[in-house]
Amino acid sequence: MDTPPHPVKLFVYDLSRGLARQFSPLMLGKQLDGIWHTAIVVNGEEFFYGSGGIANCQPGGTLLGPPDSVIDLGTTEVTEELIMEYLSSLGECAFRGECYKLFEHNCNTFSNEVSQFLTGKKIPSYITDLPSEVLSTPFGQLIKPILDSVQIQPVAGNSFNEQNPS
Repeated sequence: MDTPPHPVKLFVYDLSRGLARQFSPLMLGKQLDGIWHTAIVVNGEEFFYGSGGIANCQPGGTLLGPPDSVIDLGTTEVTEELIMEYLSSLGECAFRGECYKLFEHNCNTFSNEVSQFLTGKKIPSYITDLPSEVLSTPFGQLIKPILDSVQIQPVAGNSFNEQNPS
């Protein structure tokens, strides 16, 4: 039985609420348009990754509110059941909460991986390249040890693994 294609969206949030655009030239010597948090929206649910692991909520249902932008990633014919199995397996290994690292393994890493699984497409490079852009500056190198300890988990999501125990 064929599964009708389902739209896949990337919700993009600026965690700095515009401050990155304003202050990055002074602090980093280069313009950043935002500090991006992303989530994948498919089948009427928003899935994201943070220091608490994979979580889900209604689209726009975290304390971040509505996304700053929505990017159409295409469609998927992957069934809802297979999507949930895939996300559950990610949550048990590569995307457990304790694996979260702000610069190397974050919400954008998760969104990129899930997008490729669902659509065969990567998320935009201006999002995935942001950590290396920051770290390429003297100020980025200075603040990296401090920011490495930062834990980000948008509030109001449901812990995915608690909802779907193995």
